[in-house]
Amino acid sequence: MAVQIIADKKLDTVYKKATDILSKGFNAGDGYPQVWIRDFNTFIETSYKVYRRDSIRANLLTFLKLQQANGEIVDGYVLKGHVTWNDPNIYVSSNENSHVGFKNTVETDQETSLIQAMAKYIRITGDKSILQEKIAGKTALQHLEVSISYLLKNRYSKKYHLLTGATTQDWGDVQVEGGAVVDVDENTHWAMDIYDNAMFVIALDDMAGFYKTGPERQKWQQLKAITITAIRKFLWDAKNHKFIPHLYIAKSPFPISFDENKIYFHGGTAIAIEAGILSKHEIRLVNQDMLRNVKLSGAPSIGLTLYPVYPEGIYKNSTASKPFVYQNGGDWTWFGARMIQQLISHGFIKEAYAELHPMVARTIKDNGFYEWYGVDGKPNGSAAFKGSAGALAKAIDQLKEWAKNN
Repeated sequence: MAVQIIADKKLDTVYKKATDILSKGFNAGDGYPQVWIRDFNTFIETSYKVYRRDSIRANLLTFLKLQQANGEIVDGYVLKGHVTWNDPNIYVSSNENSHVGFKNTVETDQETSLIQAMAKYIRITGDKSILQEKIAGKTALQHLEVSISYLLKNRYSKKYHLLTGATTQDWGDVQVEGGAVVDVDENTHWAMDIYDNAMFVIALDDMAGFYKTGPERQKWQQLKAITITAIRKFLWDAKNHKFIPHLYIAKSPFPISFDENKIYFHGGTAIAIEAGILSKHEIRLVNQDMLRNVKLSGAPSIGLTLYPVYPEGIYKNSTASKPFVYQNGGDWTWFGARMIQQLISHGFIKEAYAELHPMVARTIKDNGFYEWYGVDGKPNGSAAFKGSAGALAKAIDQLKEWAKNN
């Protein structure tokens, strides 16, 4: 297996294509002039191969400079004067004069994505001094602490000990109720899901890692343990070895006749594995489930977001209503490759290599890192989506490293 991986020139071809795309800036891709933290968090490691450390450092600190007075972190930012979308809620800060921010408030992964990206930056560069960088009288580390305080105050259920957010499809940032679509409004049905909370667990582990010893480290470790316990208790369906789609604060936006719990969220499950929430036996079971779903759906790869899909007409939001479109059953390399990363990390090398092939093959065939694919195998969205490039490149890196050592 190791010899086969080392000799696989397709992996080299795709890796070269990925670094070429990532050398062209930190924005999410063509069609996306903005720098998004949820994307940057997934390609920061490969960007370091083609960018100077100072450039990456500056981009991370820009997110902290745009942190709002209540502690929240923006989704992303763009240069002033380059706003290309009709968002009525532009975020500004007296600490940052060159950029403005934006945020899809239905999601609860911005703060956790930034913490994870900071931790990755420190691991790959060794530059721990970034945590002591002063912004508006506080260190970067203090700003990160404030961001978690924001979550605990505004996006946390004390009853369930879990983060809350709007009702979206798996890791998606489009609410199903229509209305403001990507922003919380009077239509929002508040819920808890595995993606937001798995991201929180990873971020808490990173926060603990910023401290060698002491009460702060213990505080984050304790909150991490509490969150994992709550996830296992309220979100994990042990009998069916899957996570329930949503645990609602009040009521579901769907009719009683619709059994949402039949739906399997692939992306959030991959992040749960990264967070250390599932055992190796459970990882084997969920990977088998995902492969079965891919076969049943006809999807091209393990990047299938969810299955079965939400049926047409169940949404008020037409953007998210079509089966197998976008986040409702689209096939995203951005998350599929993250599942591959976790298979490698947990010793499922044979499975990882086999499941990586469709994503590698289509990248070469279509000569691009497309945002998502339909079940018919046709590419959609940005053709140079850096989240896809970064996630796939990291998986290839991991495979090559395993092969070299074995």
